[in-house]
Amino acid sequence: MSSTYTIGIDLGGTNLKIALVEASNRIKDKQVYDTRSYRNKESLINAITTACQNIIAKNKLNKNQISAIGLGLPGPINSKKGLVHFFPNIPGWKEVYLGKILKTRLKNDIYLDNDANLMALAEQREGAAKGFANAVCLTLGTGVGGGLILEGKLFRGTDFAAGEIGHIPLGISGEQCNCGGRACLERYIGNNRLLEKAKKSFGKNISLEELSQLSIKRNKKAIAFWQETGVYLGVVLSGVVNLLNPGIIVLGGGVANAGKILFDSVKNTIRQRAMPVQSENLRVVKAKLGRDAGMIGAGILAREKGKV
Repeated sequence: MSSTYTIGIDLGGTNLKIALVEASNRIKDKQVYDTRSYRNKESLINAITTACQNIIAKNKLNKNQISAIGLGLPGPINSKKGLVHFFPNIPGWKEVYLGKILKTRLKNDIYLDNDANLMALAEQREGAAKGFANAVCLTLGTGVGGGLILEGKLFRGTDFAAGEIGHIPLGISGEQCNCGGRACLERYIGNNRLLEKAKKSFGKNISLEELSQLSIKRNKKAIAFWQETGVYLGVVLSGVVNLLNPGIIVLGGGVANAGKILFDSVKNTIRQRAMPVQSENLRVVKAKLGRDAGMIGAGILAREKGKV
């Protein structure tokens, strides 16, 4: 039988998501596991291995029908060597040749890349940035990841580590970030920081979904919360716009579900802070593929043997 499918894996600080991806880049089947239940590196590698075996068995396929396996991972990756440098939000990973480990265990070709890169790839091929040669895509979740599509190709940089928009500093001094830097954007708008800030503001634990609903109902505190988040994001994106002059910025991840108030704040800040020529024709839109983007992108990476 011909190799019809790829497996696309999206590993985040919260979830391990795995999908069987068709040649059309549509997802045939997917499964989700809780990353936090795997307490060390070895148990997480075992979980990835088992998840691949399970999805193949569940769909009554044999190993030869999987042409390759792609993984999107939350940190700096050397995609050429299949090397994980480290994960800012998952402890215990440092200079791990995950590609080689998984190839030995799964007996298949393995391709690794940064998760935000693969979200960007999926959105540019199949989602909100389709038709745009120059796109900047962000995932706003536990971390703040960024992926760059320049002249139709994924831009990885000299050391395969480009696109870390969440680690652009917002100031000269500020809190230490998990990446080792200070005052990074992620320290202002990562999920954990937003939840801390919301608790202070409302005097109780409150979810980001509840905050979004409150802002729709015109709650002043919730509106101010999302507007401020949009300003932080817009300030950093103004610099990105001046540097790269993209045609479109795509915002994905849970925080992007805050909706119009957040997006208006981001757009207004860019309009005020970025140079006029670079920002005049810019579009800022919500990601289209939702939680499937990373898995679809990983599937594309696998199908195209890393040549994206």
